Amino acid sequence: MYQLAGVLLVMVSLVFSLGTRADTSELVLNGTLTQGSLIRAQLPPGSKVQLNGETLQQNAQGKFVFGFDRSASLEHTLSWQLPDGGESRRTLTLTERDYVTQRIDGLDQKMVTPPEAVLKRIRKDSVNVAKARASTSDLDAVFTGFIWPAAGPITGVYGSQRILNGKPSRPHYGVDVGAPTGTDVVAPASGVVTLADDLYYSGNTIVLDHGMGVFSTFLHLDSMTVALGDTLTQGEKLGEIGATGRATGAHLDWRINLHKQRLDPALLVPPRQ
Repeated sequence: MYQLAGVLLVMVSLVFSLGTRADTSELVLNGTLTQGSLIRAQLPPGSKVQLNGETLQQNAQGKFVFGFDRSASLEHTLSWQLPDGGESRRTLTLTERDYVTQRIDGLDQKMVTPPEAVLKRIRKDSVNVAKARASTSDLDAVFTGFIWPAAGPITGVYGSQRILNGKPSRPHYGVDVGAPTGTDVVAPASGVVTLADDLYYSGNTIVLDHGMGVFSTFLHLDSMTVALGDTLTQGEKLGEIGATGRATGAHLDWRINLHKQRLDPALLVPPRQ
């Protein structure tokens, strides 16, 4: 167990036995039952599974993922049907999180309230990022252990309400690692690069597909050492920390998305100060 953002979190790796054939009748869940969490799971191949009535996609091994966003309700129902017709369900109860408020001053005002002339570029950036996170590949990296993509202290956390130059903004959806410009950034898990571009808000930005609709995004990079379509192994360098885009100093903003869901990267790696 460990403390994060004022909430005591419990890592779960649960096996629910569903019948006498234990080798083919188990649900496995791995993750943290809290808001902002990515859950990785498995049922026997050929099963059918739903979360709150919505069908979840499984790979050939019966593995699947689902997530709970920043303000997700605390009660959810996971139901499934095994290949032999057996059915079951479980109620998943989440821990509620208490998010901090973070004030950031000294930003260039055009990065807080962008001029009309750059709105077209911002809209194009948003479309390109959405496309980069739109696929559901069969890559298996999402089911492996993740590592921190950069060394350095944590300077910003997931879910915090941000006040930019005194103006309330959208919550922060990543974890910030502070380090000098030029510090290596590596792949936290293997994946394929689906975006490597300079964006208005996030500067030099890389999106990495880990499979099953789960993507890492790396913002504010000083340099990018990979290109669209490159395949990376865990720990392989992809760029260097910088302060490009909307930033007041050198840091890495690392984000995890399950398609459009914005989840907490810190829940996938060992705790760090």
